[in-house]
Amino acid sequence: MDTTWMDIAAARGALAAGLLVAGVVVVALLIGAFVLGSRIRRREPRPPRPEEQPRLPDEGPVHEVREHREPAEVPKSDHRLTAHDLPAHGNIPSRPSASQERPRWTEGGSGSFGSGGT
Repeated sequence: MDTTWMDIAAARGALAAGLLVAGVVVVALLIGAFVLGSRIRRREPRPPRPEEQPRLPDEGPVHEVREHREPAEVPKSDHRLTAHDLPAHGNIPSRPSASQERPRWTEGGSGSFGSGGT
């Protein structure tokens, strides 16, 4: 009696059982991830209600302000300055420039290498 067919069928059955077990494991991992995600989501604060949303100011939308600023000068010193040696701990604000014109490069060039200027 030839048992070759039984050996092949047994091997295929083991492969099918292995694939079935792997599928069940993948489904269990997906369900576990969903449950974990929903638990984390429940601990998060709820989204704001419409009345809690930010509103546009009564004056209307705030627009961008473009102005040229002059940097504050670093005080001259004989020793190396660190941030805590500077006035206001290095947070010196800049001030508006007297001239509000945009600085331009030389005429005919963009200021970059190979700009094609004269």
